[in-house]
Amino acid sequence: MTLFPRLTAFTVAILIAAAPLATQAGEGHDHGEAPATPTGSALPRFAATSDTFELVGVLDGHDLTLWLDHAADNSPVEGASLELEIGGVKVEAEQHEAGEFEAELAAEPEEGEIAIKAKVVVGQRTELLSGDLDIHEEHAEESASGASWGTYGAWGAGGLVLLALLGWAMRRARVAPRHS
Repeated sequence: MTLFPRLTAFTVAILIAAAPLATQAGEGHDHGEAPATPTGSALPRFAATSDTFELVGVLDGHDLTLWLDHAADNSPVEGASLELEIGGVKVEAEQHEAGEFEAELAAEPEEGEIAIKAKVVVGQRTELLSGDLDIHEEHAEESASGASWGTYGAWGAGGLVLLALLGWAMRRARVAPRHS
């Protein structure tokens, strides 16, 4: 009689440990095409905010694209002028449409953090924003089609727990007193 409750507990433990396996869909059980996964690394970017404005910049080589929005509602700032200082060097920013600017750097910046200062002028209002552009090389890129090391680690940990439960149940079954 004492073996049955232990066997039931062991069976429940195995079912709980194996539950993640049931969530893996096989072929033909998907929800349509998966969205495209970016294959390259993200471009360096920075953000500078105040109570009034939000400035976001994305660097692509030596071209810097900037978006200036109102902090309250994220709408583009109209009629603004933007003066930039990047790493201590003044850079001209040209407006293309409301809230969107472009700047061309003389050369592609070196790896590291670069201080960005922006002077925003809208009518009579002037505000200074600052941020850091962090340029670094991607060393560990994850494969878009393969599982990450975190996934492998989770499966390995689950397997170890399952083996430990199996060993515990076998030891308990051997040590249990036998009643006739």
